[in-house]
Amino acid sequence: MTNKITVAASEVKVNDHIYNGTGSNAHPTFAWETITEVRIEDGLILLVTGNVKGQHSEFWFESDEQIAVMRYPEPPASEAPPTKAHVKHQH
Repeated sequence: MTNKITVAASEVKVNDHIYNGTGSNAHPTFAWETITEVRIEDGLILLVTGNVKGQHSEFWFESDEQIAVMRYPEPPASEAPPTKAHVKHQH
């Protein structure tokens, strides 16, 4: 389950999804793109979707500018089961 939330551009995280309009496909679920990189350049927030060296989109925002993103909830932290010591039987 995802949550559509409004946050300041400075609070956007990698793996959030940003709306990129309908583009060539009118189906709204295909308009959300995964943010793969967040950078600060010249006091602005740069959000990159896709592969930086290949085809990608860039979105520029003021750091306090409010934007809507889709964010998956963090998976619950699961504790690793205790490991058993390997005991060798010597003959």
